[in-house]
Amino acid sequence: MDTVTINDARPKCYKCYRPLTSCMCSYVKPIETQTKFVILMHPKEFKKTKNGTGHLTHLSLVNSELYVDIDFSGHKAINSLIDNNNNLCYVLYPGKNSININTQKIDRSGKQIVIFIIDSTWPCSVKMLRLSRNLQNLPRLSFTHTKISQFQIKEQPKEFCLSTIESTQTILELLNDQGLEVLEEGALKNFIDPFTSMVAYQIKCATNNESNTARFIKRD
Repeated sequence: MDTVTINDARPKCYKCYRPLTSCMCSYVKPIETQTKFVILMHPKEFKKTKNGTGHLTHLSLVNSELYVDIDFSGHKAINSLIDNNNNLCYVLYPGKNSININTQKIDRSGKQIVIFIIDSTWPCSVKMLRLSRNLQNLPRLSFTHTKISQFQIKEQPKEFCLSTIESTQTILELLNDQGLEVLEEGALKNFIDPFTSMVAYQIKCATNNESNTARFIKRD
């Protein structure tokens, strides 16, 4: 396995960017999609090694790209996708004028759907969208759901918020319902396996730390 050192001396997996001791690559089952997903990751998100899901999302999608920045206005690869007349580009971002794919069907007219997903906190996402002029004029997508995030190791800003990989899974389910994807139920269900395994690992570590601390206090 390829490794790289990021921010500290611990060896990291070059693919999922997690410490080798908690690498989640073995749980990743990449799926082929007709839709292209482009993950726009904030630099702060890139530095996260314990609870970031953007990398896991990218690894799980064969037809995906991942770029790290704040202002993507002059990004050649992104502008190339936007300027390509064979692409139908959207930004996943809620708003009163967004297209709710629960109730509104996307007419791709033979084009490839490209969905830009901003991987960041809500405050940083607002800044990224404000600075990235090339994304501002793209139509926006949104969805509604009744899911509760399985991100038990991280407090979500609002109860309806999902992680990047959970949001992507929801989009795929809705595109499947519209006939824009042809994915098996098992593939969709297993899509977030690396995420649920990561959460389980972090909970186990936290439990062990609490147990060790309790034993230490008791001995004192």
